[in-house]
Amino acid sequence: MDSVAFDDRPTRSRVPLAGSVRHGLKVVVVGGFGVGKTTMVRSVSEIQPLDTEAVMTDAGAGVDDLSGVTGKSTTTVAFDFGRISVSGEYVLYVFGAPGQERFWFLWDRLFTGALGAVVLVDPRRISDCWYAIDRLEYQGTPFVVACNSFDPVPPLLDEVRDALDLDPHVPLFGCDARSRDSGKRVLIGLVEHLIERQAPAGLEVRP
Repeated sequence: MDSVAFDDRPTRSRVPLAGSVRHGLKVVVVGGFGVGKTTMVRSVSEIQPLDTEAVMTDAGAGVDDLSGVTGKSTTTVAFDFGRISVSGEYVLYVFGAPGQERFWFLWDRLFTGALGAVVLVDPRRISDCWYAIDRLEYQGTPFVVACNSFDPVPPLLDEVRDALDLDPHVPLFGCDARSRDSGKRVLIGLVEHLIERQAPAGLEVRP
């Protein structure tokens, strides 16, 4: 689901933060290989996103598990970055983490200073996100789960929740990583979840 197209959004240098913005909040999008993390960051960002997509070569053969991601030709080798305003005073800095196991060592740095995370799930490959959930729970980082629908008929979220054995307090959303509105709803859901967990006072969410 990661595809490159012409991007007419302005660069960060051409879209300075509004004078009213006083807080930048870091969130991370994690999940398995090829689940759509880069696509989500690209779709929600109000500026041209930064990504580190590289063409996959024979060097990854036998190392990266390509089952379920047939046709994928590029992969994130460091991180993705985008920005989205959620209120007059708050802006989210959204980082997408690489999915392959050989790049997991980068996650600790990406998680540093993160207020929360989105775990993106491919319902056809549920087990690919278990490590991300375990890692976030171990570090005590609040998160929500977003089920990225790849099929015309999306799965039942209750079945996904049971398969993931999610705690009842963890929000679970259906989403389409290609849709800005869908991705933004997930991020708003994350912010609302953080507010409930006593995130910074005064945060107002603007749809």
